[in-house]
Amino acid sequence: MSFSQSLWQVNLPLFQSTLELPFNQELAAGTLSRERFCHYMIQDAHYLVAYGRALAVTAAKSDNAEGVVQFANAANEAVVVERSLHDGFMRDFGITPEHFAATPLTPACHHYTSFLVSTAWSMPYPVAVAALLPCFWIYAEVGREIHSRSVANNPYQPWVDTYASEEFHAAVRGVCATVDRLAEEATEATRAAMHAAYKDAARLEWLFWDSAYRLADWQGPLR
Repeated sequence: MSFSQSLWQVNLPLFQSTLELPFNQELAAGTLSRERFCHYMIQDAHYLVAYGRALAVTAAKSDNAEGVVQFANAANEAVVVERSLHDGFMRDFGITPEHFAATPLTPACHHYTSFLVSTAWSMPYPVAVAALLPCFWIYAEVGREIHSRSVANNPYQPWVDTYASEEFHAAVRGVCATVDRLAEEATEATRAAMHAAYKDAARLEWLFWDSAYRLADWQGPLR
């Protein structure tokens, strides 16, 4: 079993729990409310900017030229290509640029983006890559699973198609290959840190979708 496969297997129950979240179940059925999807899209667009920053920092830390290109290209995809998907949905759902700009990050989005950016800056390159992997891999597998049972005329089909696409899965395989190479050269302590970073990010993936369904926001005096 490769190192990346071991990451997946250890965290498989968490992935199954992610699939079973009401957000993803209703997304596949096409019954997810517009309010919940809009809440999610705004937060995900905020998230992608921070994810792009974390990818760019990780690219700068790469131990070879291929890694620089791999993660710099991924940063461009996150900010330009995926954001274009969000922009299209926002137009279709009546979310204005002013509304988006005025909507703050939710606690879940703030936690996840802070974790990724701080990990990219402060941790060794292999650990930073491991922290970035769940966003690639879990999204791809959730997209593939939802695609397999998405209803006809699903209003959210473009989202499903993006993350179920072969192009997106090819990017996942590339990051897995990088993780496996780095793990082979790493110490036991670094491999343990890679496992911990992957698990933390996978938990935050779960939290992000759960938060979107609950329309979670800041409460109390900070609101």
